[in-house]
Amino acid sequence: MTNSAVDVDMRSDITDPKLSPEGLSRIQWAAKEMPVLRLIRERLERDQPLRGLRVGACLHVTAETANLALTLQAGGAEVHLCASNPLSTRDSVAAGLVASGVVVHARRGEDNATYYRHLEAVLAARPHLTMDDGGDLVGELHRRPAAEMGEIRGGTEETTTGVVRLRAMAAAGVLRFPVISVNGAQTKHLFDNRYGTGQSTIDGLIRSTNLLLAGRTLVVCGFGWCGRGLAARARGMGAQVIVTEVQPVPALEAVMEGFRVMPLRAAAPIADIIITVTGDCNVVDREHLELAKDGCVIANSGHFNSEINLAALDSLTTNVREARPEVAEHTLANGRRVYLLAEGRLLNLAAAEGHPAAVMDMSFANQALSLVHTAAHWQEMAPGVHEVPEEIDSEVASLKLASLGVEIDTLTAEQAHYLSSWEQGTS
Repeated sequence: MTNSAVDVDMRSDITDPKLSPEGLSRIQWAAKEMPVLRLIRERLERDQPLRGLRVGACLHVTAETANLALTLQAGGAEVHLCASNPLSTRDSVAAGLVASGVVVHARRGEDNATYYRHLEAVLAARPHLTMDDGGDLVGELHRRPAAEMGEIRGGTEETTTGVVRLRAMAAAGVLRFPVISVNGAQTKHLFDNRYGTGQSTIDGLIRSTNLLLAGRTLVVCGFGWCGRGLAARARGMGAQVIVTEVQPVPALEAVMEGFRVMPLRAAAPIADIIITVTGDCNVVDREHLELAKDGCVIANSGHFNSEINLAALDSLTTNVREARPEVAEHTLANGRRVYLLAEGRLLNLAAAEGHPAAVMDMSFANQALSLVHTAAHWQEMAPGVHEVPEEIDSEVASLKLASLGVEIDTLTAEQAHYLSSWEQGTS
């Protein structure tokens, strides 16, 4: 190990550096499913667009994230990473990253005090660019006086929850630098949210409970892209799926897709499983917990553990025991049992391994290219939330198609002219 690597190791806070061989193996396994990011890494390594820049990242510390961090590092960046969820960290991956020269502050199962200490450690590196998953890093940065913002130039945000927070900050006039909403890219939310969340949430549910889904009533709270994916996968496993919504358009879409739609207070008494994917708070509230039938399983695949009213659940509970890893059996005062999965945190990452690498390939390709775009154009970008440039979204899709061996048609000059003109009508 070089002296610089030793220095990096001393700056990191991880569970066990000796896990690095296992972590590196996981990182390499994920890399083979991420051909788009590999191509981008080769380009960044050649062009060095991030040379001399510090990147502060608050992301899920998984093998897929590791490949993103190593891509940025190959492009010249000094990367400082902390976890965006206390239960999503893979300790072996954290060790593998530290062995590769990335500064990591993440321990699986860390308490709230450690979580926020790790955020502060990343901010103490005075990053030029931020990468967030949920908005905690940017939120903490903006709680400081403007004079303490350092050399910040801009950032990116990965997920719906974080973008909602950023837009609220922008609307309040407090967001001080430009942030690109990677979540808004079509190659992110149409694939990551739908196919990734759908599959990985079912994976987490089955790993933690070993329940047969066929014939069971499963309630999906929220019919955004994540909810769409989860509902489709649950139906594919034979579950009887009910959707709850607060917005009329997605509720109507769920009806047209053949799902039953009703308020959660009507669904709770008949639900075998309730999973939230809304990005809001107290979606499963006290009234729903009081209505839930004996044996109901409750879980969350939204970003924060606020979607289930955990305080209300605790107040209704007379006894708690660990029924299985990541399964807490809450016995209520009337003798009914409710099973909470993964402490109400992200089920797909806490009880499984998160999204498949092939899906994260597109999301993290958008992250890498958007960060490079910000590094090059931050002085032209006003403070606020920015969309992923269309050319980046299109490039990611084209690279993904090429990696799959898929070819598509191209417009002829005549067709391109027709689509850009208005003169020609019905003949």
